[in-house]
Amino acid sequence: MANNNIKKNDVVIVITGEDKGSKGKVLETNPKTGRVIVEGVNIVKKHKKARSAQQQSGIFEVEASIDASNVMLVCPKCGKPAKVGVVINENGSKSRVCKECKAVIDTYTPAKN
Repeated sequence: MANNNIKKNDVVIVITGEDKGSKGKVLETNPKTGRVIVEGVNIVKKHKKARSAQQQSGIFEVEASIDASNVMLVCPKCGKPAKVGVVINENGSKSRVCKECKAVIDTYTPAKN
């Protein structure tokens, strides 16, 4: 279920659903459920009751999660939605790369168990 290609702060584009075509930054990911929260996408209304005199009650609009399979990473170099591959470097670190233009998106060192 987990989609390791999408990480927090990535810019993604929605490829299916009601918000198809909208771009946004990933605010939160949940690899266990395979869902992501994207800024400005899947806005729902939440009714909130004030629990104290200082709290504000009312109807608030917040972003709800969508399935990670419904978004694609936008390549920072070519600016198109891109499939993401992983390349292992000589020093043991991994790099996410765009399969279209072969640009390196980011590099990280995996945690050792």
